[in-house]
Amino acid sequence: MAFIYYVTQIQFEFGAVALLKQECERVGITRPLVVTDAGVRAAGVLQKALDALAGLTVAVFDETPSNPTEAAVRAAVAVYKAQGCDGLIAVGGGSAIDCAKGIAIAATHEGPLTHYATIEGGSPRITERAAPLIAVPTTSGTGSEVARGAIIIVDDHRKLGFHSWHLVPKAAICDPDLTLGLPPMLTAATGMDAIAHCMETFMSAAFNPPADGIALDGLTRGWAHIERATRNGSDRDARLHMMSASMQGAMAFQKGLGAVHSLSHSLGGVNPRLHHGTLNAMFLPAVVRFNATAESVQKDQRLERMAHAMGLASASDIPDAIRDMSARLGLPSGLAAMGVTADMFDDIIKGATADHCHKTNPRVATADEYRDMLTQSL
Repeated sequence: MAFIYYVTQIQFEFGAVALLKQECERVGITRPLVVTDAGVRAAGVLQKALDALAGLTVAVFDETPSNPTEAAVRAAVAVYKAQGCDGLIAVGGGSAIDCAKGIAIAATHEGPLTHYATIEGGSPRITERAAPLIAVPTTSGTGSEVARGAIIIVDDHRKLGFHSWHLVPKAAICDPDLTLGLPPMLTAATGMDAIAHCMETFMSAAFNPPADGIALDGLTRGWAHIERATRNGSDRDARLHMMSASMQGAMAFQKGLGAVHSLSHSLGGVNPRLHHGTLNAMFLPAVVRFNATAESVQKDQRLERMAHAMGLASASDIPDAIRDMSARLGLPSGLAAMGVTADMFDDIIKGATADHCHKTNPRVATADEYRDMLTQSL
């Protein structure tokens, strides 16, 4: 049975951060904990959010790591409880928003975070008690502001997914102004993350026509504007389209992702210093080639439709076009340039086959097929 669910309220416009207090009042948050990181604070973006919250009693947790961890969630929960907070505002990229989703669980549910992980059967254990969350993205990549999931490195070093409709932010404040001046490499890496979401969800075999349409339009916007946004951080039009592509990718990936993300999640757990969006860019060419023979992909001409959205002559051009785009954006030439070696493959494959995205790929990969994709991506 197909399950199709679009529920989040989105404020999307330049200057939308000014609506933050209004959204708190609508949701019923009176004492928010703002979850962010040191970089967002240093860039002055956090202050814009705090200015918009004038008049409310606000606590701040600004120690979100680049890949959110269970330890960071615990530290933030201690602040949340000590300050008597009644809701969360995430200001930052996917890491801050995912960290806030972990806090939303841990501040209101008993037991270790792992108990609520998707692959541990934890999704039904996440209830309506989850703390309300408003998300203010400052990058255009994960789309976590409109998604039901979070990715967190738990205490045993696994990078696990947490999924529940109770984790969907009560409001998403999408303000492209907050992404102006984002460094080129971060713009490129997060932008390729958004593009990967659109491509993977479109290739998924699940039945969800609205998700397909949203993903294909998001791919069109992202592919057409990522270079402009990377080269000129002040290009308002490019920033708007990249933020839309990011939002659309996450609106669509309720349909399911695939082998790109099962590999990226696993490798991100093996080496948390590696950027998730960059890893997605490295894996996309090999996974597109692997998926090309999937029955559902061929039947619905999914690669041909993606090629058209990307302005390419043929579906066979997609893998090389992705590699060429990564090179033009200044991203690494492959996994080897990121310090990944073949002796890591066994651990990566073990994690990939256990990942929640593994079985939603249009072809379910074997260990040997994952090894081949890793070898191609070096």
